[in-house]
Amino acid sequence: MASKSPLTMVTVPALVIFLCSIKHVIMLKAEWQKTYIPAVLPQETVALETAHFEGKAKLEVASPCELECHKRASLPTYEDLKEYLSYETLYLNGSRTLTNVDIYGFSAADLINQQNHRSGRRAKRQIFGLDGRFSILTKNFLFNYPFSTSVKISTGCTGTLVSEKHVLTAAHCIHDGKNYVKGAQKMKVGFFKPKQKETGKATNKSSFLSPEKPRFHWIRVKRTHVPKGWIKGSANDIGMDYDYALLELKRPHKKPFMKIGVTPPQGRLPGGRIHFSGFDNDRPGDLVYRFCLVKDETYDLLYQHCDAQPGASGSGVYIRMWKRHSRKWERKVIGIFSGHQWVDKNGMQQDYNVAVRITPLKYAQICFWIKGNYVDCRDG
Repeated sequence: MASKSPLTMVTVPALVIFLCSIKHVIMLKAEWQKTYIPAVLPQETVALETAHFEGKAKLEVASPCELECHKRASLPTYEDLKEYLSYETLYLNGSRTLTNVDIYGFSAADLINQQNHRSGRRAKRQIFGLDGRFSILTKNFLFNYPFSTSVKISTGCTGTLVSEKHVLTAAHCIHDGKNYVKGAQKMKVGFFKPKQKETGKATNKSSFLSPEKPRFHWIRVKRTHVPKGWIKGSANDIGMDYDYALLELKRPHKKPFMKIGVTPPQGRLPGGRIHFSGFDNDRPGDLVYRFCLVKDETYDLLYQHCDAQPGASGSGVYIRMWKRHSRKWERKVIGIFSGHQWVDKNGMQQDYNVAVRITPLKYAQICFWIKGNYVDCRDG
């Protein structure tokens, strides 16, 4: 009987140790890291004139600044950041206020470090090769987490439930940079409504061939927060950096929601991928899920290859990573899908799929909008 080779006896345990070490490295990369969060606190709130709802909701955003333009842009000063993070609040009766903020515990060196190591290829086109989107049609998925956190905005966009009463979406779904859009005056958020059970024995055979689209029930929006960086920035080159808004509902929705988190660097995204679901216009009534690779990033934006169509704008971009403290996997919203954006480069129109990153400053701002205090916003 042939004896086992010493090489074989050594190799098998070594292989096990090697595989375990790879798994450990992957786990480390896929863990939520504790992030230092600065404070973005209101200092002064002033009343503004009643809103004029004259803007037209645009599901495609125009900007003269593309990826290289963003990378070449000068870093904002402390005063710039305070201005961009100041915000307008729109109320149910059309009144609005402007809240000026101050920033505590933030270093400009964080911006410099992030800006200096960006690299990669930019993403183009709203559909890349074969369409990689999936319509969520089965109620077992549609009415369960995480897909149940996606909601429809009455202005034509998508939003994500981020608390018992709050929805995160894109600012351009509400405000065109100059005016609030017409539909923002009586804005509502739509939730999938389960179909009522049939009481009779007879069934409509045609329903098996063409299933009925799920219906929505709607909740009115009580107030809306939009950062001044979007309103001011829309007249500048880099307004898309602040293309996010938070909606507060008139009453709690009583559904699971997804917490927000700080966007990790591209290299720490699990598999380099992001996920989101939205109500793409080319599939009316369907919730459409997709995942894709992130190809490049700036401090404020993610450039990716996610297939999308107008209507998906405002979708919450999320990832799933291990949370060591609670010893469980957890999904968090780490960005807002700004959508299919047209860019004017050398006189030619080019298109990109872009998501707004939740930076530590944006996390501090959005969390304060949700919680109403800084104490509960220290863990990003």
